[in-house]
Amino acid sequence: MGSMLGRLGGWCARHGKLVVALWMAAAIGLTVLSFGVGRPVSNDVRLPGTESQRAIDLAQEKFGPGYGPGGLVHLVLYTGRGKLTGTPERKAVDRALEEIRKLPNVVSAESPYRFGGISANQQIGQVLVRLTGVDSSRLGEVGKRISAAAEPARAAGVEVVPVDNGTPADKEIKTGTSEIIGLLFAAVILVAAFGSVVAAGIPIFAAILSLGAVLAVIGMLGHVVDVPQTAPVMASMIGLGVGIDYALFLLSRHRRLLQDGIDVPEAVARTVSSSGGAVVFAGGTVIVALSGLMLAGFPMLITLAWTTGVAVLGAVLAAITFVPALLGLLGHRVNALRIGGTRRGRRGAGSGGGWGAIAGWVSARPWRVLIGTVVVLGLLSAPALGLGIGQLDDGYADQGTSTRRAYELISAGFGKGAPAPMFVVAELGTPAASAETDPRLEALEERLKRQDGVAHVTSYTIADDRTAALLTVIAETAPSDRETVELVDALRDLDRRPDPAMPDVKLLVGGEVAGLADAGDLILGNTWPVLCLVVGLSALLLLFAFRAPLVALKAALMNLISLGTAFGVITVVFTWGWGTYLIGLDPPPSAYAGYVEPLVFSMPIDAYVPLLLFAVLFGLSMDYEVFLLTAVRQAFLRTGDNRGAVAEGLAATGRVITSAALIMVVVFAAFVAYPDPVVKVFGIGLMVAILVDATVIRGLLVPATMILLGRWNWWCPRWLDRLLPDLSIADHGDTPEAPPTLRKPDNVLV
Repeated sequence: MGSMLGRLGGWCARHGKLVVALWMAAAIGLTVLSFGVGRPVSNDVRLPGTESQRAIDLAQEKFGPGYGPGGLVHLVLYTGRGKLTGTPERKAVDRALEEIRKLPNVVSAESPYRFGGISANQQIGQVLVRLTGVDSSRLGEVGKRISAAAEPARAAGVEVVPVDNGTPADKEIKTGTSEIIGLLFAAVILVAAFGSVVAAGIPIFAAILSLGAVLAVIGMLGHVVDVPQTAPVMASMIGLGVGIDYALFLLSRHRRLLQDGIDVPEAVARTVSSSGGAVVFAGGTVIVALSGLMLAGFPMLITLAWTTGVAVLGAVLAAITFVPALLGLLGHRVNALRIGGTRRGRRGAGSGGGWGAIAGWVSARPWRVLIGTVVVLGLLSAPALGLGIGQLDDGYADQGTSTRRAYELISAGFGKGAPAPMFVVAELGTPAASAETDPRLEALEERLKRQDGVAHVTSYTIADDRTAALLTVIAETAPSDRETVELVDALRDLDRRPDPAMPDVKLLVGGEVAGLADAGDLILGNTWPVLCLVVGLSALLLLFAFRAPLVALKAALMNLISLGTAFGVITVVFTWGWGTYLIGLDPPPSAYAGYVEPLVFSMPIDAYVPLLLFAVLFGLSMDYEVFLLTAVRQAFLRTGDNRGAVAEGLAATGRVITSAALIMVVVFAAFVAYPDPVVKVFGIGLMVAILVDATVIRGLLVPATMILLGRWNWWCPRWLDRLLPDLSIADHGDTPEAPPTLRKPDNVLV
């Protein structure tokens, strides 16, 4: 693989103007085209085979497209002076309803003055607008028109707040500020690492260009597949981090070769052959890890996986084509615009500095380092056992947003469970006695009212064909409370307990809480297959790369340890609530009585978040492992001394990997400032994992274990060696010495 990549890198260096022009044209052209044709997103999070999905489908079949998610726009009305039932307010609201009913696609607009549509103090009301013929990607646009049509009510002093009917995973996320902050910090780190403005600009330019093209592609793919609104932020977070890192590794290698007196074209070819191979394998491990999510069974999670994988693929392609082209064009000017006092000589650049000293220290006491790091990492990982999986509702949205405002108004006016009502669809074996009443449905309504945890049940509505009925259930607890999920289970359990008063009635429970509960069950049920596939495929890829079974297994284990520390910190911050204020989270209304805000409050983690975070982190954690092992393997092939090779590899990669990790940390930390709580979880999890992986694990634990294993690190049974494809990334073309013959360790039967 190395020679093929070397030829590619050499060609890109010789045809730099053409390659750069093609990349620029592709990025600009795709971006312009995507804005021209639009970047549709879908709020339709379908859960095939689940009860909540069957409930939605049956409700829409029996009661029309205006029922169920995607066919409803919800407005909340509030007046702080007087009441909604006052004459001026009522006239203004009625005029607003008339304007709304004139809009295209509107089937009906239910007045807040209906039974149950207005609060007890008559200051808060709800308008339900049912739609038809509206694609899920246009629901936001239609909602804005409906909200604008309610201007007569606003003119009379009535506050009109649109409700975001999507799940928290579907909220629109705009992260431009976070990306800019991350890039600024990355630029400072790169200038400090390279001492040259030109050199520092290459990784940033490459990452921005590849990310721009990737986001345009993801946006246009929304025309053919359902792309959730969270896809661009995941692509931005991961694509920006790995894009800068991959270019950084190539640039660092190239500058060292130039210092050795290698001509520019040859230096570029050798760089892409060696470090480019490591980049391809590092990116491949991320993509392979994300591919494991295909077994999750949750369509939205699968989409997030492949869109993130596209961002990683774009970063890899830019690293092995666009970066070599820039290096070929710049030549020795890659070191231009030096910053005073940062110039390093050849010796300083290659000595490893502090990492060289750490390597020697670890080599002298591997057992103590191993035991000490295992204890520390175990303590950091222990809280992960108590990770609070639950449902994130709009009460955790940022203060001042319409989403949070609507949630608070509905909760205050109609009860804690009102922001996310459940609906029960009753299938009737024989048609109802009449279009208005049926004794079976009356019995069902009474049974639902007696259920523990139910605050209110609306009167049933019978379908036109009299074979189904619809009821709405309001819980006593907030949507994110565990008791609300337990109520969903209790309501579904009613269907499994025959009632003589309802001999042929089958119940289906749907709604946001039921849907999220089903999604959680679906994901948790597929967790172990996903984990096994991700770990197994990643270890197999490392086996192909290094032809060393123990190295591959050890790398997978180290990645799991870094994941444990990340989930441990997430548990402390979000489940225990330590530091929620420090990262800008506001407590939801259910967290306090309205008088004193709590200093510590927990936040549930949606079930899809840990699994997606696991796949992303497992892939990213492999990156630094690949680059370190590549350097160690090269040194071992040259000298045959395992202990010396470990120390040399750690010293040689220490400064560049530290710089790369620091860039990823600041990029992910910048996203923690974004108000969306899901983004904060990802930002903290990614930041902690990379920080621990690049310091404690890569600097202490990995070298200690490799020193203790000795020549076992690189042992491979002959039969396995014959079966493995020739994809090694460790045999560099610029290593003149012939590698020593690796012998099988003593007393090993193969």
